[in-house]
Amino acid sequence: MSVVDLDTLLACRNLWNHPPRQRVVWTNGCFDLFHLGHLRSIQAARKLGDRLVVGVNSDRSVRQIKGHNRPFIPEKERAEIVAGIQDVDSVVIFDGYTGPVIEKLKPDICVKGEDYEGIPTREREVMWRLGGAMCYTPNVPKVSTSSIADRIYRTLKEEYT
Repeated sequence: MSVVDLDTLLACRNLWNHPPRQRVVWTNGCFDLFHLGHLRSIQAARKLGDRLVVGVNSDRSVRQIKGHNRPFIPEKERAEIVAGIQDVDSVVIFDGYTGPVIEKLKPDICVKGEDYEGIPTREREVMWRLGGAMCYTPNVPKVSTSSIADRIYRTLKEEYT
């Protein structure tokens, strides 16, 4: 349950490979305005293995994915929130695409939300090449950071107009 750099994470991975070998699960996200969907996804990912590693997108990569007004919460704070979840063994902040981290970590399972199922992703290609598995967790209907942000915006707009 700690935020680590990639080198420290890889050293942990080496320890997890020694007998008895532990199954390592990787999942990642922006985790901006942490919500129930994030929590349930992490909990579901944890059930798939012995160790859960969570990647948190850097502020720069969140801006690239979500737009210039994001993230709402700085990367170090988002990473600490995720690291505080009992089911999480390690958190690493990464910049850009997850493929290079996955290639180095070599998790046994990569977990994404069900909205990615059936879509050819680069993560899926990397996991296939490494001989790992892809798993998909169910989304919580009508729960997303964008919908929460929209509700906050509408509420504030109503109060101040």
